[in-house]
Amino acid sequence: MKTVLASRTIEIPEGVSVEIAARHVKVTGPRGSLSRDFKHINMDLRKVGDKSVRVDLWFANRKQLACVRTVCSHIDNMFVGVTRGFQYKMRFVYSHFPINVSLNGNEVEIRNFLGEKRVRKIALLEGVKYDRSADVKDEITLSGNDIALVSLTAAQIQQATNVRNKDLRKFLDGIYVSDKGPIPE
Repeated sequence: MKTVLASRTIEIPEGVSVEIAARHVKVTGPRGSLSRDFKHINMDLRKVGDKSVRVDLWFANRKQLACVRTVCSHIDNMFVGVTRGFQYKMRFVYSHFPINVSLNGNEVEIRNFLGEKRVRKIALLEGVKYDRSADVKDEITLSGNDIALVSLTAAQIQQATNVRNKDLRKFLDGIYVSDKGPIPE
């Protein structure tokens, strides 16, 4: 069964400007600007005045209806990114061999994971900032405007420390995301 019209509106926060041209959304705020392309989804994206963005989808089946909320969430995350930014905190977990993590240029280097000599290198994606926590032991912080790039960098760091050929119930070593969300004000 098809729904005749599915519509959602998103309020534009104070101090944020939005440009929409042919399903290409550009959001500019105090922290910078983000742009995203939604051309792969057939829907109407319109700016209603200066206060809100409206997403309309005509004659959609169930799978297409799910895209309305998804697009609204993406645009909402762009608003949060250009006003507050996103932050992912990661903790090192080890039982015997201490994991050594350092920043070398634009690469995060992981050494001494499970006592291995191999150096794991993960490139920081564009716009992602790496910080080593001074007050908390064995913690790093990744922050940036684009939630997709910050979370992808965190995922790549976590996947670089996958334990292979050992019992995963016993070897819980790795670098894991402990906290995520917008940067606290």
